[in-house]
Amino acid sequence: MTASPASPAGVRRTDPRPTRADRVRQVAVTVSEIACLLGTLVGIGVFGTRVEESAGGSLSADATLLAPAGPAFSIWSVIYLGLFAYTVWQWLPSRATDRRARATGWLAAASMLLNAGWLLVTQQGWIWASVGVIVALVLVLGLLVDRLTRVQGRRGLLDLVVVDGTFGLYLGWVSVATAANIAAALVSSGVPQEGRGAEWIGVAVVLVLAVVVAAIQRRVGGRWAVAAASAWGLSWIAIGRATDEPRSMLVAWGAAAAAILVVLATAHFRRRAVPLVDERH
Repeated sequence: MTASPASPAGVRRTDPRPTRADRVRQVAVTVSEIACLLGTLVGIGVFGTRVEESAGGSLSADATLLAPAGPAFSIWSVIYLGLFAYTVWQWLPSRATDRRARATGWLAAASMLLNAGWLLVTQQGWIWASVGVIVALVLVLGLLVDRLTRVQGRRGLLDLVVVDGTFGLYLGWVSVATAANIAAALVSSGVPQEGRGAEWIGVAVVLVLAVVVAAIQRRVGGRWAVAAASAWGLSWIAIGRATDEPRSMLVAWGAAAAAILVVLATAHFRRRAVPLVDERH
C-alpha cells in the first residue's frame, strides 16, 4: 500500500483495499489479453491465414493506394508488448485502486477483444465487417486516451510508459489502419483506384486523416505517442506508394505531408497543454 501524507490527527492513511469490482475488472482485462494473444497467433498464421493473405489479399501491403508498406506493421510488436505490460501493471497492489486504472480497465479490455475480433473477422473474408470492428476499436481507444487525460491518478514514469505510451501508440496506429481498412473494403467492392482522380482522392483521405488526428490531439493535449504512431503509419504509406505497386508519387507526397502536419499539430497542442503532474498519493 502507498502511504499518504500524515493527516491533521497524525494518522497515515493508505490506499483503500481493492473492491470486488476492482478484482472483476482485473480478471476481465487479463482474460481479454489472453484472447488478444490468441487472435494475434491466428493473424500471424500460427493457427490461421496471415492477415495480408486473408480476405482475398485485400489487406496486403500492395492492395490499395492507402496500404502502408510491410515494415509498418512491426509497430504491432510494441503495442502487444505494451498491452501485456498494462495487464501486469493493473495487478500491481499500488495500482489496483488507482483512478486511471478504474477509468480505463474496461475500455482496455474492450480494445483487446475488438482487436482479436478484427483478426477473426478478416479470417472469414468479411472485409466490410472488419471496417465496423476497427471503427469501434478506434472509438474505444479515443475514449480511453481522453480519460487518461482527464482522470486524476498516478502519472509516474512507469504509468506514462506502460499506460499512456501503449494506448497512445495504439490509438495513433489504429487511426491510420482504419483509413487503410476502409480503402481495402472499397477496392474489394469494385471501386477503381487507377487514374489521377483516384490518386487525388487518396491524397484527400490522408490529409483528412491528419486533420482528424490533429483534432484528437487538441482534445487530449498533444500526445507524442499518438503522433509517433500516426506519423509512422503515414510515412510507410508514402514509402509504399513511392516504391511498390500501386505506385503513386502523388499519394506518397500527400502521405508524407500528412505525417508532417500531425507532428506539427502535436507540437502546437503540446505547448498549450498543462504539464502532467506526477501524483504519488
